[in-house]
Amino acid sequence: MTTLDCRGLACPGPVMRARDLVDEKAPAGIEVLVDNEASASNVARFLENRNYTVEIERGRGEFKIRGLRGEGADSCELIPTHRLETAGKQTLVMISADRLGSGDDTLGRGLMFSFIKTLGEMGENLWRLVFLNSGVKLTVKGAETVPLIRELVESGVSVLVCGTCLHHFGLIEAKEVGETTNMLDIVTSLQVADNVINI
Repeated sequence: MTTLDCRGLACPGPVMRARDLVDEKAPAGIEVLVDNEASASNVARFLENRNYTVEIERGRGEFKIRGLRGEGADSCELIPTHRLETAGKQTLVMISADRLGSGDDTLGRGLMFSFIKTLGEMGENLWRLVFLNSGVKLTVKGAETVPLIRELVESGVSVLVCGTCLHHFGLIEAKEVGETTNMLDIVTSLQVADNVINI
């Protein structure tokens, strides 16, 4: 069992270190130590994507992610956890705030609600939404935007929510829609998208 101590590393450090180790040595067993739930989730998803059987041990302020390699894992290419087959949905919208514009917060929240409600008008061109910074607040319990985002997911739109941001705001357990992700997946998504809209 090869051990990586990634405690104290900011996103996407733990995932990138795990990726480098798997690419270079393809160990039969790997244990990664992290100090927050977002990193634990990200590393676990990465290892599962590389055909490792994964279990997470939660301790006091620490997480151990153990992975045992399955058949064919050493020949598996790096594919982000979130599917990249766009099938014509190649516009990525990055939402980094819980309101639109500045000047009046009430107006800004209303504008953001209307913006998300109207995103479906993009049709099949809309591929992925990425929520980060205070934008993650739009995906959590109690947010009036959650049903709107769920409708987009049901229509086939991919939704990624920054795990580091959720952790920062203490909202890991409150997230109700979208997949918790890391900066490596976000950057890869930017590379693949034909169009990127920043809000």
